[in-house]
Amino acid sequence: MQVEKYRIDEHNQSLLKEHQRRYQFMAESIPGAERILEKLIAFQIAIPSWALGTGGTRFGRFSGGGEPRSLEEKIEDVGLLHAINQSSGAISLHIPWDIPQDPSAIKALAAQFGLRFDAVNSNTFQDQPGQEYSYKFGSLQHVDKAVRKQAIDHNIEVIRHGVALGSEAITVWLSDGSCFPGQLNFRKAFQRTLEGLQEIYAALPHNWKMFVEYKAYEPNFYSMTVGDWGQSLLYATKLGPKAYTLVDLGHHLPNANIEQIVALLLAEGKLGGFHFNDSKYGDDDLTVGSINPYQLFLIFNELVEGMDARGMQHHSDLGWMIDASHNVKDPLEDLLQSVEAIKIAYAQALLIDTKALSAAQEANDVAKAQEILQSAYRTDVRPLVAEARLRAGGALQPIQLFRDLKVREHLIKERGQKTVATGL
Repeated sequence: MQVEKYRIDEHNQSLLKEHQRRYQFMAESIPGAERILEKLIAFQIAIPSWALGTGGTRFGRFSGGGEPRSLEEKIEDVGLLHAINQSSGAISLHIPWDIPQDPSAIKALAAQFGLRFDAVNSNTFQDQPGQEYSYKFGSLQHVDKAVRKQAIDHNIEVIRHGVALGSEAITVWLSDGSCFPGQLNFRKAFQRTLEGLQEIYAALPHNWKMFVEYKAYEPNFYSMTVGDWGQSLLYATKLGPKAYTLVDLGHHLPNANIEQIVALLLAEGKLGGFHFNDSKYGDDDLTVGSINPYQLFLIFNELVEGMDARGMQHHSDLGWMIDASHNVKDPLEDLLQSVEAIKIAYAQALLIDTKALSAAQEANDVAKAQEILQSAYRTDVRPLVAEARLRAGGALQPIQLFRDLKVREHLIKERGQKTVATGL
């Protein structure tokens, strides 16, 4: 299904008068509103190919119907999202779930929807049909050299697919670790993993980046070989200047100070990007901003301050991607909500009076610093975000348009009620 431009225009026209009233009232009170709008328009968040179908848990999965049955249909769905919000201009593929059989045709299809290809993602946390060796006891950490080579070769194959599509980064997430004390020699596991990553790193094209993702637990619950940001940073530092740490907001133990992690990785020049989601207990993969929007805002405060301090481009110097999946929502509505939450937190961070905040910090004026941050956070920036979307050609109210157009009903009619997205 494609969303025709005239349908977006009709939707916007019906809401325009009220939107203009709200936006004008807000713009008059915000210094530099036009500068903020430019940044919001440029800021794009990649959609992962695996988030377009209904997720689930080990207990069950409840498909909503009309899910994309192929890579082509996944690209169509991301194109649909981008047409509505004009903020989802990239897709991130997971190999081997989404191997492009004809890269030229896939690139051409993506271009029709105004999409580029973000980081490609490898998979050594599952055994695939016909795979010679199992990853039951790990991949790059495995005691068997043949298993390690298989994992290395797979990652290099992923890079080749990415090159063919115009991607410029690979994300490596390892489920490697141990479930019981004594199962694993930690030092040997670290060294084997490092040697494997070094071989993958050596295969990177000159303009590519490697993102090393970490996770505190799951699927292994006693140890994870890349279990926190410090271990990821250690790998990235040893690998070289093209290797970076990737932060997934759900991959931390409860109450972790993610904003401090972000600030330190930025200071070291080793923050590569984000997988955005939200969580109550662990890697819940919930809609971004649904549980702790204030933490998301605080993270963006550190991002804006840290990137500005290093002279970085907000929209292009880090990788921005959603990694959310749940089994009780329409996945496309979930993604529209997540993108909106990210843009809101970013806009709020851009409102912060950084000079005043710095002065309060240097004066140890704790109450003043808190007031400055919370003043920006408590500002309703939705009219600002909507104006940026309007100027870019998107819908003023994405969820409302999605429902008015009966998108899910159309997708079910086209694809069927019992479809299951590839890879899930």
